[in-house]
Amino acid sequence: MQDIPAIREEIRQLKEERNAIFLVHNYQPAEIQDIADLMGDSLELSRAAAAMDGEVIVFCGVDFMAETAAILSPQKTVLLPAEDACCPMAQMITGEELKLAKSCHPDAAVVCYVNTTADVKAESDICCTSSNAVKVVNSLTEDTIIFVPDRNLARYAQRFTKKTILPWDGFCIVHDRITPEQVRAAQKAHPGAVVIVHPECRPEVIDLADHVASTSGIIQHVCTSKEEEFIIGTEVGILHRLHRQCLEKRCFPLAEEAVCSNMKKTDLTKIRDALVTLRPRITVPEEIADRARGAIERMLAL
Repeated sequence: MQDIPAIREEIRQLKEERNAIFLVHNYQPAEIQDIADLMGDSLELSRAAAAMDGEVIVFCGVDFMAETAAILSPQKTVLLPAEDACCPMAQMITGEELKLAKSCHPDAAVVCYVNTTADVKAESDICCTSSNAVKVVNSLTEDTIIFVPDRNLARYAQRFTKKTILPWDGFCIVHDRITPEQVRAAQKAHPGAVVIVHPECRPEVIDLADHVASTSGIIQHVCTSKEEEFIIGTEVGILHRLHRQCLEKRCFPLAEEAVCSNMKKTDLTKIRDALVTLRPRITVPEEIADRARGAIERMLAL
């Protein structure tokens, strides 16, 4: 049986020795959230890391997030403690597949969700997040937009633009499984509770929600709202942060089974071992990183 307090102490000492920053996504296990220097969604964490002092970034999330941190902080060592923590949606498109789509629609602009690999970002005109997808789409001069890889976020953005959006047929395996029946069941179990869902959910789920927001947007809404009860339609890991940060609010999961198994692969032992060995290290080839950085920076300029 593991000596958790001893491992935490090892981590504390190693963190100081390595001058490390712990970046933790909102979906990570509770024990990982509790040792975070910063918590948030993938892009806000990477942006913060680029501006922070520290030689090592320990990214507690999935692979594309660590890649983005490496792109924005090329001078830092970026570690992904759970080496096999991938994002299935990000794997639903490759740079070569995007090149083919671009050749079929030469007059279209390419918007890629930040939940993509570096090679896809490198083939894109601009990145977006779940919170700024509409703003990014409407900022472009082109009338046709290739939007990759999330079809649900693309359809959500289409509601707020006159542009023609061509969605890639990718999806989040957690959010896409949430059903209207689950929304109705949660509303019946918690009458009067405010329903907030992530825009990666299906359109028919979004139609039943009171609010649609990114993970950070959900936290902000719950903590600032005058309402007291909320049904949260995203990965259940966010509930730990909500319970800590919004103590007076009552938050219920829309679907108990909304669990990202890849987000749960990080544990304290892997963090300790990563700090000892400085492995697994995430790097991005310079040529790809430079082009991908351009797509990210064009978004940040908005």
